[in-house]
Amino acid sequence: MPGTATLVPASIQETLPRPVVILGIQGSPRGVASRTRLLTRWVLDGATGSGAETELVDLTDLRIEACTGCESCNLTGKCVISDDLSSLYDRMLRADGIVLGSPVYIDHVTGQMKVFIDRLADAVHYQKLFGKYGCAVSTTWISGGEQVVSYLNHVLNYLGVFTLPGKWVAVGDDEQTLYRAEHQARKLGERLVGAIKTRPRFPGQEAIIADNRAFFARIVENNRDWRPGEYDDWIRRGWIR
Repeated sequence: MPGTATLVPASIQETLPRPVVILGIQGSPRGVASRTRLLTRWVLDGATGSGAETELVDLTDLRIEACTGCESCNLTGKCVISDDLSSLYDRMLRADGIVLGSPVYIDHVTGQMKVFIDRLADAVHYQKLFGKYGCAVSTTWISGGEQVVSYLNHVLNYLGVFTLPGKWVAVGDDEQTLYRAEHQARKLGERLVGAIKTRPRFPGQEAIIADNRAFFARIVENNRDWRPGEYDDWIRRGWIR
């Protein structure tokens, strides 16, 4: 009947592939006025156009406190700080792709982004996001954009995420420079969806992630009595021999 929706039986729905899920996390404190937020949004829009489900998180909308270095996460897998990090971390675990964005603040990421990254120590040590794909974006007045993108991709590799070359924009005195980057940002989102679906190999990054894993294996082994499930998982994966 024209105009009538076709319902897919539940038994068939369960066998249909779910859409790719990509989570964008941006660290500018300027809200909707942020250039970095807009650049991140364009990447996600490109991913949406390729069939992905996307979500954009502004770190300044969340309460994420600074890491105290207490080591509780290494021992128990749980952070002693009760704030919004755990909810965001769960969304990262469920996502297939991660986009990180930060403007340049004195040659580095913003304080909001750095506090967030520092709270991911357990995810780094246990490579909880291994096998996902991601990318990074940044905006700056003149300099530092390339370095911030490189650092954010480095963080993603630490987490076990394979990264695509990111996008940074030096706006300078020409605000239109940012808008001329929209097409490339959307293409980056499209490429990210394609990478998630086709799972290309990045031998250089694989070597970096493997080297990190060899270093962190000592932590996993030392905490095997506290976290036997994670230790057994590393044995099963062949990460500890």
